[in-house]
Amino acid sequence: MKKTDTQKGNNNGKVAAKSTAADGLKELFVDELKDIIYAERALLKSLPKMAKNASEPKLISAIEQHVQVTEGQVQRLEKIFEILGESNRGKKCDAMEGLIKEGESIMEETEVGPVRDAGIISASQKIEHYEIASYGTLAAFAKTLGEDEIVSLLEATLAEEKEADVLLTDSAYNSINFEASEEDQE
Repeated sequence: MKKTDTQKGNNNGKVAAKSTAADGLKELFVDELKDIIYAERALLKSLPKMAKNASEPKLISAIEQHVQVTEGQVQRLEKIFEILGESNRGKKCDAMEGLIKEGESIMEETEVGPVRDAGIISASQKIEHYEIASYGTLAAFAKTLGEDEIVSLLEATLAEEKEADVLLTDSAYNSINFEASEEDQE
């Protein structure tokens, strides 16, 4: 029997798929849902640490409110898995793990105060942008698959993530970044 190029290791730079790889859009959709539910659950563990390390009261409040929003997003995801008849067991999300680690590093490398707050906002916005990209893609997949109820649920979460990003931008630009900048001039 003749070996294919992939079996010989000559795949012209293409990544060989795992034996458990998705071979259809619905499988990819479910796989991506497992990724984002893991990410949201990991974020729920990380947000309280960010709040404890922030010093600006409005930032602390925004992070604490986002914990409640994220809990609702996890519940929405669990409902989506229920609709699909799939297990809601997450799949490790390397991207969120990396973003959380980056946020922890920022906290370790900054003193408590406006500079750390600016770093927490930076890390949080990176997380929000990842979530916006994920939920936008998931909503598009759900539309393509004709999953209208799921589209509505995903679009509700997408709107919340966009709102969180705007709040973080406003917090950074309205006070925290300027306070951090003043520390540089002292």
